[in-house]
Amino acid sequence: MTQSRESGGWALVLGPGGPVGTAWLAGLAAGLRLAGVEPAAAEPIVGTSAGAIAGAMIATGRELAAVAELPLRGRDRPAADGSVMVRALELTGSPGLDPDEVRRRIGRLALEAEALPEERHRAGMQFLVGTDEWPVRRTGRPRLLITAVDVESGKPVVWDDGSGIPLTAAVAASSAAPGFAEPVTIAGRRYMDGAFGGGSNAYLAAGANACTGADADAGVVVLVEPIPQMSDGPGADVRIVPDERTLEAFGDNVGDMARWAPAYREGLRQAPAAAELIGSVVSVPGG
Repeated sequence: MTQSRESGGWALVLGPGGPVGTAWLAGLAAGLRLAGVEPAAAEPIVGTSAGAIAGAMIATGRELAAVAELPLRGRDRPAADGSVMVRALELTGSPGLDPDEVRRRIGRLALEAEALPEERHRAGMQFLVGTDEWPVRRTGRPRLLITAVDVESGKPVVWDDGSGIPLTAAVAASSAAPGFAEPVTIAGRRYMDGAFGGGSNAYLAAGANACTGADADAGVVVLVEPIPQMSDGPGADVRIVPDERTLEAFGDNVGDMARWAPAYREGLRQAPAAAELIGSVVSVPGG
């Protein structure tokens, strides 16, 4: 495929992957900028979980080199209870259950689990994103879409700049994985990790966004997934995933904060090849 679809531009979809995946996405985005591909030029940027954090940093113009290394206060969080996520993933394969019921059951697990308090999780997102202001629209459609799941109803939700909630609250909710962080309270309701609502949610870029009422069809869809098995790749024109060297840097636990800096560096390393791939289907300055 070698078309640019200049009239439609391009969309960037960033998928889940825990703190390690967040670091890789940030490093990749920093490297894309160095290679002449500005990820903030994508419209919309769809962010889920780790992708919500990275997407917010990209769309708001955060200096990504500032998060190449986490300060000590960012590394001292308690270890997550991985068994909670294991049970949650087992529920996703339950036969005969309505998807909303599956998510409600996962939501109950998330509410009952010992995890990072939502206030601390939100504070971490404030450090990483750096602002509660959503990126300003350049056209009639949102520049950034953040996904989450309502733990009580089991319904997926999508927030944008017209939703009336602080950006870091949306990002914290989207990345509140069961056993990792408590569900986040927004307007009296609790929300958890957006990955349970649809993986990387590439459909939000590939077609009409019924949740926001905006036409999100942006032409070329670039999907970047720290965890490849969560792919909804058929909705994308370009798919970028960690290579073998990066997966080695990730290790066996994407919640391992000690691997943040190595994962960021691997994102930088993979960026030139990713930029070439994006440039083959998207018109970029100098490309």
